[in-house]
Amino acid sequence: MLCRVACWFLFCVLWGPVLGGPTTNLHPNITDQQLFWGSDQYDFSVVLRAAGMECFWHFAHRGERFYLSFMVQWVTGMGQDRHLSVTVNAPGGFYQMCFNNFHNRFGSMQIFLSFGVYYDGYKDAATRKEEEKKKKEEASRDLNNTLSIVEAATHKVEKYTFHMFRYYSFGRMRKSADYFLLQSNSQYISWWSTALSLLIVTSGYLQLLFLKRLFISKTCTETEKPRC
Repeated sequence: MLCRVACWFLFCVLWGPVLGGPTTNLHPNITDQQLFWGSDQYDFSVVLRAAGMECFWHFAHRGERFYLSFMVQWVTGMGQDRHLSVTVNAPGGFYQMCFNNFHNRFGSMQIFLSFGVYYDGYKDAATRKEEEKKKKEEASRDLNNTLSIVEAATHKVEKYTFHMFRYYSFGRMRKSADYFLLQSNSQYISWWSTALSLLIVTSGYLQLLFLKRLFISKTCTETEKPRC
């Protein structure tokens, strides 16, 4: 892949999947600073001397996708040619990026680089098993949480139902007690009214008899005369 830049700030992105396995037979002249192993993403600036070229290598596993973006930041020199030649090679495991400043033979330029690898749907068996295990654990946890919520709601409904039934029973007992008290009072009043009525009638009759006894008179004859 080849890309050229001919302006002050231009952005170019290159990407592609890794199809082969890791390559171990690298060139012996590659330094550790030019070879990138550990991180998935790198962002830095590099200065290309006049008519100079810099190459970098980035390791990628099988199934990873490589991306590269770069931008010309500034150019010095008399001609100030801002063209930049970029070459990307993928020799099965290590991506090689070469930046050539041969268009600007009398000045250097600084470029900003951002490159790395990312997974795009490829997952090894261990990763898939781990993710499936996590999904099962999350599903089990969600199910347990749902069952816990349902159980708590059921207990709450049972408690409210029990209290409602208890209050209903108390209300029925209160109504029954009021009814029996009213019935008892009614009988009490009826008996006492009957007894008082009989007492009043008997008292009146006795008073009448007593008064009649006070006014008893005998028939007088010639021999018997009334006395005081």
